[in-house]
Amino acid sequence: MSNPRTGPGASKGTPSKSASGRGGEKPAIGRQGEKAASVKAPKPALAKAQSPKPPSNRAERTAERRAAIIEAALDEFIARGFTATRIDDVARRAGVAKGTIYLHFKDKESMFEELIRTALVPLIGRLHAPPPIGGSVRDAVEAFARTFIQEVASTRRGDIVRLIVAEGPRFPSIADFYYREVVSRGLAGMRALIELAISRGEIRQKNLARFPQILVAPAIIAVIWQSLFSKHAPLDATEMFRVHLDLIFGERRTT
Repeated sequence: MSNPRTGPGASKGTPSKSASGRGGEKPAIGRQGEKAASVKAPKPALAKAQSPKPPSNRAERTAERRAAIIEAALDEFIARGFTATRIDDVARRAGVAKGTIYLHFKDKESMFEELIRTALVPLIGRLHAPPPIGGSVRDAVEAFARTFIQEVASTRRGDIVRLIVAEGPRFPSIADFYYREVVSRGLAGMRALIELAISRGEIRQKNLARFPQILVAPAIIAVIWQSLFSKHAPLDATEMFRVHLDLIFGERRTT
């Protein structure tokens, strides 16, 4: 008789137990499959975390909020003057909380400096570009004068200059900042152009390089005149500048 432990039935039962009995391999394989799936699952989340879009949107919103504060500050400074302008009024006009202002600027003086830096400094930077090849120094100065009259004297940028003239003596730190960031750069650029014109023979008065303020004087006159006297006697600032350059460079020859 066959032993029931070693008979054909038992030999079939043994592999069956190792393959599918309690503690068999199939449930283990299932657990390993779940573990492998759990390793692969974080990939979409990682890709989402690395997406640059949310930070970009935050940066854009921050820049827009800062620009709105600057615009509101300019409105307040023009309407009330530097002394009377309050941070609360700027925040209300910009549509932000007062605390938001202090995330960008420590006080209204730093806001005013930002107005100067963004509205006027880039314009002055154009003076440092040399005249185009074949172009005269007069052409370069005249082009700058037209730009200044169009973008400063006839716009709200001119109000910034007028505020500095009016309130600079009471706030010397603002006047110092304006001189350092705008005036000194403008004079240096103008002096370089004058010296180039002298070396080319376009300007015969060599002492003019000592006083570049003379060359830009009509620009300042145009800014002040626009706010005080334009309703009484409108000024053609571009034509005034042309006559001024005739006195310095000589009249243009007509052919």
